[in-house]
Formats: sequence, C-alpha cells, structure tokens
Amino acid sequence: MTLHHMGGATRRALLLAGLAAAPAAAQTGLTADLNRRVAQANAGTVGIIAGGVDGTYIRIAADLASVLDDGDALRVIAMIGKGSLQNIADIILLRGVDIGIVQSDALAFARRRNLVPGVASMVQYIAKLYDEEIHVLAREGIASVADLRGQVVNVDVEGSGTAMTASLVFEALGVSVRFANDRQDVALTRLQRGEIAAMVFVAGKPARLFSGVPAGGGLRFLPIPATPALLETYLPASLVAADYPTLIPEGGSVDTIAVGAVMAVYAWAPGAERHRKVARFVEALYARFDEFLRPPRHPKWREVNLTAAVPGWVRFDHTGASRPATRREPPPGG
Repeated sequence: MTLHHMGGATRRALLLAGLAAAPAAAQTGLTADLNRRVAQANAGTVGIIAGGVDGTYIRIAADLASVLDDGDALRVIAMIGKGSLQNIADIILLRGVDIGIVQSDALAFARRRNLVPGVASMVQYIAKLYDEEIHVLAREGIASVADLRGQVVNVDVEGSGTAMTASLVFEALGVSVRFANDRQDVALTRLQRGEIAAMVFVAGKPARLFSGVPAGGGLRFLPIPATPALLETYLPASLVAADYPTLIPEGGSVDTIAVGAVMAVYAWAPGAERHRKVARFVEALYARFDEFLRPPRHPKWREVNLTAAVPGWVRFDHTGASRPATRREPPPGG
C-alpha cells in the first residue's frame, strides 16, 4: 500500500514516526518541511457539502470540483450531505465545510425552528442555482389549496425537502392539513384511489413521476397563490400543458411557486483566512462559468444566473468591501 492510498491520519502517523527515527538536526528540517506542506495543502482548500449519491446536488458539487480545482491555489472537496437542513447546520458547525447546496427555503425553516441561534446572520449565499417547482396534485372535487383544510396531504418522507417546503407553504397560507409521509410513488397510487386528498412534490418540471398519469382521471394541479408572505422566500412560477399534457388542458396553465437551489456559505468576516479562500472560489466560479455550460457538465447549469437574487438571503461579499452586521468568530466547528 502506498502513502497515496492511506488515510490522512495513517499518513501523518508514518511521517511522524519517520521523524522520530531521524537525527535531531534532520528532525528539525523534516518537521519544518512537513508543516510547510500541511499549510500549503490546506491554504486553498474549500469544502462543499451536497446531497445524496443519486441526487442532483452532489453532481453539481462534483462539477465544481472538476472545473475549479487546480490542485494548487484552489482545492475543491465535494462531500455527500444529508439534506438541506443538515447542510445548513454543517456549514455553521462542521470543520472543513465552507459551502453547501440547499433549498432556498431551508434558511427560513431553520430560522423559524431555531435550528441554530442566529442562523440567519451566519449563512449567506454565493449564487442561486436552478428552480424546482412546487406541485400540488389533488383528487377530483378539490379546487383550491383552501379546500385541503383538515384533509390528508402527502408530503414525502419525514425530513425530505418536500416535507420541509410543504410545512412552510401551508403555514404561510394559514391552511391546516394532516400530513402523510408515504414515498411519492405510493402517494400517487393512494391519490388515484381516492385515499388521500392531495400530494405535494417539489421537483423541476416536468417531473417524471407525473408523466404516466392518464387523462380523465379527475386529478388536477392546484394553484398556489403568490402571497406577500410566500414571496419573501419563493418565486412565482407556472405549470403549463406542455409540461403535463394529460393533467393540464392545451393552452392552460396553473400558477404555482418555485424554490431555488442555492449555493450557501458561512458568513466569514472579510479579512479572515477562510473568507479569502471562499472569495478565491467565487472569483474562479465567475471566471470559468462558461465551462459549466458545456458537456459533460450537468444540464441544470444552463439555468444558473449568477446575478439572480434569492429572497430572504444575504449575498456573500467576495470582494471583502463590507462586513456582515452580525458575526460570531470563529464558529464552533471552524
């Protein structure tokens, strides 16, 4: 086994053992060299926490590592994450994590649930990525979200992004429903049988889940009103016949809202070393963005607008021109 294939702790232990066996003068020189190499290896390292192995988030993070990692001035480490809320917590608390990919409503949810005290002042965003539309598919006889009051609505498994978003949306609309947490394919079958009133699914349109729903079954998408409270976090969107020809009449559309995928970052104070590292990452992202628009990069990059604002979030200042109003320095996991 070579040093390259060993874990970091094993490699360091072997190097230190080698130092101990060397003469005193050589030990001093080797220690200085090792310290220099450790500092050099970490100087440009930026850690990105993403999603599961089958999701889009980890593929976006892998693209970032492939394009931006030059092995010298900037090293990008992509990590598998456990969902938007955990990613928010990891950005704040976990050593080595500077950036995370999360749903844009995760910050509002974390703030309302007091996930970490002061979370809104500690997490900012680098860029909005792509949008995911909120689909509310209901059984026959239900014409509006208000009609769901007191009814059973499936919101995917507990801890999912859809479950988080659904709780925020229904709360903002003042509509109290009974949540069910079946997998989405199971929920669709239950909906078609009339066992539940509706299901919520957050996904970029057209969602493959609904592609096999036949016409004439009585199911329909419900419009979600873009209230001022919702527009603090979400963006107006629509579903059209071209997206779902068996569920929306030709020429028709259904108003809804969309949640963005966001590249979130810890709000490092300008001048801090970690701020400088993230700033280098942001500058490289802007300089080489065109490379993300070509194969083999994920097609969702074509929806990214680096200048787009994210409602309810503060943009990370990679220029270092201003200091966040509230900062805890350093974070517990920093």
